[in-house]
Amino acid sequence: MTEVSVELEVDAPVEAVWEVVSEPRHLHHWERHVAKVRDLPAGPLHAGASYTAVMRFLRVSADVHVRILRWEPPRFAEFRLTGPLEAVVRTTLRPLRGGRTTLRHEVDYAFPLGPIGAIAARSLALVGGAQFALRRGALAQKREIEFRRSVEDQS
Repeated sequence: MTEVSVELEVDAPVEAVWEVVSEPRHLHHWERHVAKVRDLPAGPLHAGASYTAVMRFLRVSADVHVRILRWEPPRFAEFRLTGPLEAVVRTTLRPLRGGRTTLRHEVDYAFPLGPIGAIAARSLALVGGAQFALRRGALAQKREIEFRRSVEDQS
């Protein structure tokens, strides 16, 4: 497996960051390969819950099954992804002074052998690689969180 991580500071409290990063319905906002999310549980998310992320790699769609391994709001979540992308994703939030938060994502991943895995790997390489994609996604989360905070502050 290959590991990539990103850590950045967000100008918002932990609860506001968690509200955004813990919502799978928003995945397509930050990860360009996610076309949609389906099969979400009816109630709140929890350890053991699962859903499906429909991902597009170049012109090929594939289901990635997501199972929540650990769910500790508002500080930590861990997910296992299976399908053409095999991964463990960990998100950690740490409060900072002044109502700021450190947001950290860690991803251990591999593309299983086979044609869809090969297409997924090639697609990721075309956008600059996993580290670039993870950083781009985290920065998109930061922008959304800070935008929501600025709108709330104006109200």
